[in-house]
Amino acid sequence: MSNPLHQHLSDALAATPSGPLCVAFSGGPDSTALLHALTQLPEARTRGLRALHVDHGLHADSAAWAEHCESFCATLALPCEVLRVQVDSSKGEGLEAAARRARYDALATQLCDGEWLLLGHHRDDQAETVLLKLLRGAGPEGLGGMRALRPFGRGQLWRPLLTLSRRQLRNYVEAHQLDCIDDPSNSDTRLARNQLRQEILPRLMQHWPQAVDSILHSAALSRAAADALRVQWLAAFDALHDPANASLHAAGWLALNPALREPLLDHWLHARRLPAPTTAQRWQIERQCGARAGQLPCIRWAGAELHIWKGRLWALPPEVVVDINWTSSWHGEPLVLPGGGQLSLTDPSARLTEPLNMRLRRGGERIKPAGDAHTRELRDLFQQGLVPPWQRATCPLLYAGDELVAVADRWVSARGAAIFEQAGARPQWQPAR
Repeated sequence: MSNPLHQHLSDALAATPSGPLCVAFSGGPDSTALLHALTQLPEARTRGLRALHVDHGLHADSAAWAEHCESFCATLALPCEVLRVQVDSSKGEGLEAAARRARYDALATQLCDGEWLLLGHHRDDQAETVLLKLLRGAGPEGLGGMRALRPFGRGQLWRPLLTLSRRQLRNYVEAHQLDCIDDPSNSDTRLARNQLRQEILPRLMQHWPQAVDSILHSAALSRAAADALRVQWLAAFDALHDPANASLHAAGWLALNPALREPLLDHWLHARRLPAPTTAQRWQIERQCGARAGQLPCIRWAGAELHIWKGRLWALPPEVVVDINWTSSWHGEPLVLPGGGQLSLTDPSARLTEPLNMRLRRGGERIKPAGDAHTRELRDLFQQGLVPPWQRATCPLLYAGDELVAVADRWVSARGAAIFEQAGARPQWQPAR
């Protein structure tokens, strides 16, 4: 086989288990070279080769790019599916990160059982990734760079070109006169990766021609170290994690060696689809693990918040700000609450004979639970009842006139008990977070 890229991919396919192949096809030079080269290999086509293109809708030409990808694949007699996504940048993670998350979520959803998703990342991308991770203070896992193979969706994510250079792929595109998309955002040096690619790395190469080789050698050593540490922190994770509520034992986590503590925390957060904190936020988490009893520390960063409560770490999406003056008349029908969550009756067909007025907590509320000799402050009931702090602001309070007769499904007054007995059902609260 005369073409180096064809030979490289043929050898790579021969070394992988059988399974359908799918290329994440942006239409740029790298994925174009990958897709075109694969179509020249009978062993790739017999594995059901297809393409997926993600249209982020962020550029005026995005629809035209999608059409280009469909047309290009048509000339190769290859199926191509366009996935249109909505990029949600409201979580504070930045447009680039939000687009990447939307893209990978869409690709994971579309992957078939046992399918291999191929990406066009190459060795220059790997060097850029390692440098970016270094500048962000990453440990061995981050400095190990992108994994060539990892589980993804219902199959595997595979980067078969990590040993090839950008120049080799561009040479292939030029030799075959392939039409590619030129995304103008790739030249925007306000973006960190473009700054590295266009200005920093070329200057490094002027003084250290072997810079990329050295970076990748260090990345390989970091990957080996990360894999060795992974065995240890996974064992620690099993001991510290409570799968019933997805929390971590705070003191046990803090007692770990930092080389185990950081990747364990990231693993836990990513499993909950939350971003990792910065170095400064990690220090804050560690300091707050020693907070006095009664304190309710909460450390927030873009896309996540971490609570320390009852000696454990609890990670959640950012709190949704709700209007404490919200009210609603409720007859017992399923009702979506502000900030998420739902209130319903245990019998879906039951209804209250007279509607109750629903509010949120404003402070100072009191209720006399049925069978209790005393009227209790809601604040004390929440503490004694172990209601998590992040659920208290959106806990539905049910009033008959001006009297608080029920606090979600946790506490009911004698009058409230009579109301629900008449309806033949009790309230049922599903908190949002």
